[in-house]
Amino acid sequence: MMSVQPRRIRLKPWLLAQVNSGRYPGLQWLSPDHRIFQIPWRHATRHLPTSEEENTIFKAWALETGKYQEGLDEPDPAKWKANLRCALNKSREFKLKYDGTKETPVQPYKIYEVCDQPCNGDTVDEDEEEEMPNIVDLSIVTDLDMKFQYRGRKMGSLTVSNPQGCRLYYGHLEPTPEQVDLFGPVNLNQVLFPGSADIQNEKQRFYTEHLLDVMDRGLILEIWEQDIYAIRLCQCKVYWSGPGVDEQGPPNPMERERKYKVFSLNNFLHGLILFQKGETPTPPPFELCFCFGEDWPDQRKPKEKKLIVVQVVPVVARILTEMFSGDLSWSTDSIRLQISNPDLKDQTVEQFKELQRLLQSQHGLGPWATNGP
Repeated sequence: MMSVQPRRIRLKPWLLAQVNSGRYPGLQWLSPDHRIFQIPWRHATRHLPTSEEENTIFKAWALETGKYQEGLDEPDPAKWKANLRCALNKSREFKLKYDGTKETPVQPYKIYEVCDQPCNGDTVDEDEEEEMPNIVDLSIVTDLDMKFQYRGRKMGSLTVSNPQGCRLYYGHLEPTPEQVDLFGPVNLNQVLFPGSADIQNEKQRFYTEHLLDVMDRGLILEIWEQDIYAIRLCQCKVYWSGPGVDEQGPPNPMERERKYKVFSLNNFLHGLILFQKGETPTPPPFELCFCFGEDWPDQRKPKEKKLIVVQVVPVVARILTEMFSGDLSWSTDSIRLQISNPDLKDQTVEQFKELQRLLQSQHGLGPWATNGP
């Protein structure tokens, strides 16, 4: 089947039609004159969503613009959300009035105003749309993809969009302003480990429950100036690997209540630039792996045999790597330019070009300058 190329779609008429349709829960007008509307903006979006969770304006925009093909592409709710957010941020026909995702506690919606004229006072080209060149939507810089695996089996996954970070824990104790030392800041997203009820093997379930029982305080993933720091609070020991920590090396434990920088965006971007220039053979690593209650890295036992593993991926790193490793890459080894061998006329043209360059350097003239009368 031929792939569908991304296509230009005018955001304003399309989005207003969707608000009017009533097709998407929570996408609705807030003012009788149809100038203010609300978009539901869930704080964490699950991968492989249920049929109800799939019915979002974000997926609809990805389908409409050709950036997602049902049945061909893997569902990627984080990227769907980023695409629409990027389009809204670039559009001068909508103005963000309220962003509930930045509130504490989080309010899972945003409110926009429809502008008859460009909201910043500039004119808008009718052909100008969200496809304007932009390497990545900066608002996804702090998004984190997470995947929970219990002895190699995927137990759950989600995307956390809190710019402060999150706390991974198990139990019923959530932080309060009076208990920051015990459970971390209250403004972090609270991410609960999956339970053990679906584990069939009794021995595995027994040991998994034993580890979960000592994860009340949890592991904090804190975002500061676009870098990711990990702080182990829980009694359960935590081991990790990531950029700069080779999975072929010795076990790498985290000391309790010590802050570790586990991902640097600047270091990643530097490595990506080197890859783009052809100075390194592979893009920089960005995946983080946290292993609970067992040694990691471990040369004797792969992560698929570990009781509890959480894999964390900075979304911005994943998207940039996909851009520069795929069709959008501009590295010389990935672009096959199709140019014929020069014939006699081409050689003549090259000679004219060389003469023109010489004339320009001698007289300081522009490329097509002529002498006056």
